[in-house]
Amino acid sequence: MVTIKKVDNKSELKQFIRFNYELYKDNPYSVPDLYEDMLNTFRKEKNAAFEFCEADFFLAYKDNKLVGRVAAFINKRANETWNTKTVRFGWIDFIDDAEVSDALIKTVEDWGRERGMTKIQGPLGFTDFDAEGMLIEGFDQLSTMATIYNYPYYPQHMERMGFKKDADWVEMKLYMPEDGQVPEKHRRISEMIMKRYNLRIKKYTSRKLIKKEYGHAIFELMNEAYAPLYGYSALSDRQIKQYIDMYLPIIDLNMITLIVDADDKLVGVGISMPSLAEALQKAKGKLFPFGWYHLAKVLYMKHYGKCLDLLLVAVKPEYQNKGVNALLFYDLIPSYAKLGFTYAESNPELEMNDKVQAQWDYFNHEIHKRRRSFVKEIDAKNIVDN
Repeated sequence: MVTIKKVDNKSELKQFIRFNYELYKDNPYSVPDLYEDMLNTFRKEKNAAFEFCEADFFLAYKDNKLVGRVAAFINKRANETWNTKTVRFGWIDFIDDAEVSDALIKTVEDWGRERGMTKIQGPLGFTDFDAEGMLIEGFDQLSTMATIYNYPYYPQHMERMGFKKDADWVEMKLYMPEDGQVPEKHRRISEMIMKRYNLRIKKYTSRKLIKKEYGHAIFELMNEAYAPLYGYSALSDRQIKQYIDMYLPIIDLNMITLIVDADDKLVGVGISMPSLAEALQKAKGKLFPFGWYHLAKVLYMKHYGKCLDLLLVAVKPEYQNKGVNALLFYDLIPSYAKLGFTYAESNPELEMNDKVQAQWDYFNHEIHKRRRSFVKEIDAKNIVDN
């Protein structure tokens, strides 16, 4: 029999976070999150998303052994934006046991039903900055710091429980030009776009200055560009400050490109960073006692590998389909070559988002992972006493 326990204290929250590390400790493709980052994600006083999200976290036990976990939450802002009554599940992990996965999902359904929800959806995060989507293809590919890795049996359990596809994301592997130069066609298009729309590339060598002049504008642009996308809810001012403080100190400014108009207004941004996947695997989810060293080698000593992660590409809606994306990589490709990168990993992209995927036509590329968000209606009559 499976017993479900709601997380009520820091000790149980630690078990919730660590369960993933234990379940995947011998898997060569899984990339563990940092414990400290996860702790901040799940604490109301640390995560600005709790301004508009309600959440609880649950542990599953069988024969007195921890066998699964799941987060249940409601993003009230997203529900208002998309006019829905949806409870989300996320950070779900379980052993290959139908009784366990059934108990976890039923717990989320009951939790959502008690709060008036009529649909269950996931795996998703509080916001789009959290990892989302269950891996359904690419189980033999190394994960990234921004994505979920899961065993192949996970989606089989979801389908068995009656879940259907709600949305799919694809992830690209993009190969840099062998000579490290911007392809001639790409160069001509970029230079034509700059002239036609009076745009220019803006770079910074000062973190303090880029934060002051464009820190907030970068995330405002993201809110504008991503607004129509699946499940998106706008970042609040507090969230924006949180992400600026989290990411700006660790990103190599050579890997940030801003595109501005004649009035210095931001129209496009591309942000990337060296892959931390192998460093995080070596750290095993811990900064201390030695995990910090593996991360510092990459972030501060600049011992970059061959792979980079494309964290964020956003273009103002009225400039989309006008080639501004090409302009971003017109600047970034030489920087990537100089830093020794030979290929890049894209963040998950909605499979139907042609605008985003068209930008990779400039590269030799392939889809090498696919992930899915599942959905199911909650049966209002299926109320079970706890």
